[in-house]
Amino acid sequence: MGTFEFLVLAGLVILIGVVIVAVLVLRKSSARAAEAERSAQASANEAALAAANEAAQAATARAETWAAHVRDDARAYRDQVRAKADDLLELAKAQRAEAEEELRVRRAELKERRVELERREQRLTDREERIDAEARQADARSQELERAEVALRDGRRRLAEADAERTAELERIAGLTVEQAKAELVGLVEAEAKRQSVIVTREIEREAAREAESRAQHIIVGAIQRLASDQTAESVVTAVHLPGDEMKGRIIGREGRNIRTFEQVTGVNVMIDDTPESVLLSCFDPVRRETARLTLTDLVADGRIHPARIEEVHERSKSKINEQCLRAAEDALAEVGISDLHPALVPILGTLRFRTSYGQNVLKHLVECAHLAGLMAAELRLDVATCRRAAFLHDIGKALTHETEGSHALVGADLARRYGEHPDVVHAIEAHHNEVEPHTVEAVLTQAADAISGGRPGARRESVEAYVQRLERLERIAAGHDGVDKVFAMQAGREVRVMVAPETVDDIAAQVLARDIAKQVEEELTYPGQIRITVVRESRATETAR
Repeated sequence: MGTFEFLVLAGLVILIGVVIVAVLVLRKSSARAAEAERSAQASANEAALAAANEAAQAATARAETWAAHVRDDARAYRDQVRAKADDLLELAKAQRAEAEEELRVRRAELKERRVELERREQRLTDREERIDAEARQADARSQELERAEVALRDGRRRLAEADAERTAELERIAGLTVEQAKAELVGLVEAEAKRQSVIVTREIEREAAREAESRAQHIIVGAIQRLASDQTAESVVTAVHLPGDEMKGRIIGREGRNIRTFEQVTGVNVMIDDTPESVLLSCFDPVRRETARLTLTDLVADGRIHPARIEEVHERSKSKINEQCLRAAEDALAEVGISDLHPALVPILGTLRFRTSYGQNVLKHLVECAHLAGLMAAELRLDVATCRRAAFLHDIGKALTHETEGSHALVGADLARRYGEHPDVVHAIEAHHNEVEPHTVEAVLTQAADAISGGRPGARRESVEAYVQRLERLERIAAGHDGVDKVFAMQAGREVRVMVAPETVDDIAAQVLARDIAKQVEEELTYPGQIRITVVRESRATETAR
């Protein structure tokens, strides 16, 4: 029996004893107080006894309930203690297993380290033995080398003595010293070598001259025969077809207002004669002439011809010309097979579509030179792509000569160098007019291609070029004065129209400017007939009605 059970039973016994004592006390007190009333109080005593019995029973029940709770708590505490003890036991077993495993691993590591140390000691022992053996062999070899060196010195000494004896005997027999014999032999060999080299050199030069002349003729003739180019037919006049002769009156406008505005905006002469359904546009500048042609064509197609409309269509036509130039440059690049040109050079090349040199279109000239250089480079087994590229870009400076000082060769070379072209290409550009001495094969081929393209029959005309240069010079003279906005050389160079900014040049200054330009033209140019200088000062006020 456990301690708790014993305590519970003891409590019950004590409680029962207390109840019994209480009952006895009640009986004695009742007997003393009302001995006489026993009979009357019998029923009351019985009731009290019953109540006491009930109280005793209730107390017993409560005691039993409390004892049961105590037993349950005792059992739960016991189970809890046992569970904790079991957990501690399991934990101790796990820690013991871990400790044993760690001990086993450390023992294995120590064993491996011990084995490794033994192997290292063995290797060190073997290495020391090998080093000792090699040291002994090195000592033996050193001794052998010393003996061989002594023998070699003795042999050299004997050879030197024998050579000296042989040289002395030869000098005695020949009557010459060694230095004199060497000098005489070298002189003979050198004279014979020079004579033979001169003979061979002259023969090679004669053979090379014969082969070079024949080969060069063959290459150039083959390149010219394989290249088919159009004949140049540049003109300074463009004809525009009209749907009817009544359109001529609309082009002229009321009191000539439309035709004056058209010529002032475009810088092109409009020639209207008796030719049916056609008008002529005359201008030395092909860009201005083509822009005017597009403008007039759009105006005729639209039917609305008045000064404001002319200016609007002219601006749109200039945008179309820029697009045509860009497309022409892309077509030329595709034709010569160049696909990696810097994008900034493409529009510059496009402007050459409307540039001419002695009547020859510059862009077509570049394409022709590229084909010629490629054909000749293929015959000579050179880099075809580099030669073709150099020939194609050699005149790119002509697109900027009116904006930059210097010859077109040097300007083009600086432009190509700025945009990362190969040094051989840059040198070919700057040397194609001998402003820089050519020192590469690509530069020489570029010169040859340029000469062939420009020298073929019908390629260039001196008269047109001189005429264009005179008109360009007229425009440059007028544009060099302050306050000048636009300059147009008209009427085949017989009239120069100068547009000035009205806010900077007044009416009196316009008269002075016309006189100054005329005087400068008289001093600097030679020309037939007269040149009229017209200064136009126009003020406009525009407001929009909403």
